[in-house]
Amino acid sequence: MSKQKDGNNLTNQPAFGIWFSTAHAGMAEIAYKIGYCSAVLDIEHGAFDLAILERFVPFLKAIGFRVLAKVLAPERGPIQQALDFGADAVIIPHVEGADHAKHVSAFAKFPMRGKRSYAGGRTVNYGAPDDAWVKEQDQKTRCYPLIEDAQALNEIDAILALENVDGVFIGPSDLSLLRGRGAYKRNEDDFNDLQRIAKAAQAANKNWLLPAWSDREKQFALKENASDIIVTTEQTALYAGLQSAWDKTTSFVNTNW
Repeated sequence: MSKQKDGNNLTNQPAFGIWFSTAHAGMAEIAYKIGYCSAVLDIEHGAFDLAILERFVPFLKAIGFRVLAKVLAPERGPIQQALDFGADAVIIPHVEGADHAKHVSAFAKFPMRGKRSYAGGRTVNYGAPDDAWVKEQDQKTRCYPLIEDAQALNEIDAILALENVDGVFIGPSDLSLLRGRGAYKRNEDDFNDLQRIAKAAQAANKNWLLPAWSDREKQFALKENASDIIVTTEQTALYAGLQSAWDKTTSFVNTNW
């Protein structure tokens, strides 16, 4: 299980993370100063290109973040590029089931375990690899299929049993849509799905990670021992800060102070 930084006296807690859709360096520095230690980069839906990622990933790692890259697609290229840039984990979207998970997770691990292609450069400190480096890469770089498909949910145990799957990341909104419930409402059916995934991960002794925007989700993730809890997004944090300053200032209008 990932742990918080010692400076926050939260060493027995899951890693608390922030979700980035842009390469906001100032937000990252502030978040790390507060105590956040995981950074999810939403490459699939965010405003990242390869040149930005090549700079932002090492920047985040240099200030102390673990970097989890939600890649563009369940394909070899996006998975390998994120790892070549130095990401600590890949979150693979649109995994349809166990067979698909087996296929795409192989791109996160080197042969003979998987099918990841060697690129050199940053990950090997611009030197030459040896067998120990290959083994270390396979052990420390994490592969998390995104559980957001109804079939993936139904095959969760088989997905977690795969050698190249280190855990799962839950996509509650798409899961609700693809389960025929419409928009994610955080109702009992939604939490039953979350519970099912959490229990399966615990039984497999593997990590499970949750974007937990509401108080109930945060409490659930803590109770069920999530390894990482992504507690806010870059835009949500900005919105809340701007709204708070606005509300405070406008409260003074037409008052005597």
